[in-house]
Amino acid sequence: MKPISVLVVDDHTLFRRGLIALLKQEEGVVVLGEAADASEALSAALTLQPDLILLDNHMPGMRGVDLLPELRRKVPGARVLMLTVSEDEQDLSEALRNGAQGYLLKTVDGEDLAATLIRTMRGESVVSPEMSHKLLNAFRSSAAAVAPAACTDPDRVEPLPLSPRELEILRELTRGSSNKEIARQLSIAEPTVKIHVQHILRKLGVSSRVQAAVWGSERGMVA
Repeated sequence: MKPISVLVVDDHTLFRRGLIALLKQEEGVVVLGEAADASEALSAALTLQPDLILLDNHMPGMRGVDLLPELRRKVPGARVLMLTVSEDEQDLSEALRNGAQGYLLKTVDGEDLAATLIRTMRGESVVSPEMSHKLLNAFRSSAAAVAPAACTDPDRVEPLPLSPRELEILRELTRGSSNKEIARQLSIAEPTVKIHVQHILRKLGVSSRVQAAVWGSERGMVA
């Protein structure tokens, strides 16, 4: 696996430099650059084309969640992982709706961070355990926001039917489970889960696990 190239965006210099120093100690991670606000972040992302952007939310001028759509448009090849102090459910919902691959609190254990980056690059949606109880509400908020547009879109294509196994995996996705957790729960191999997830995304006509989870949550797939 090639090294993961990272852009660190945070307005607090001490935290940003400390995070960069931590990441530089991790094998398989390369820090391409840093930025302190939205304007610098967009410019650096366009120039550096990182694999992954670690994005703070509360920055001067523009919040990270508001910058997300522009980053997704201008640098579509980069995954964005929010790294913030905000435990606000609305921030979580907006981040997922605007295209973040995951949402981490700054209390994350440094030893776990590199593993989290790898999971993100594999396409998994990562949310801090402290926020997991708010994840379902965030999915429902996201579903409520996108549902009207879906209903009024005349070109909307109905999703293809899912197999019983795919429905099981979609339920786990909607709960926020990782591929490894799904494999353990359903007693199947992790690569098999990954293949099923790809089929689910294709059949639902969505591009990410988060969107699939929103779809599942909207249809009451979590008890």
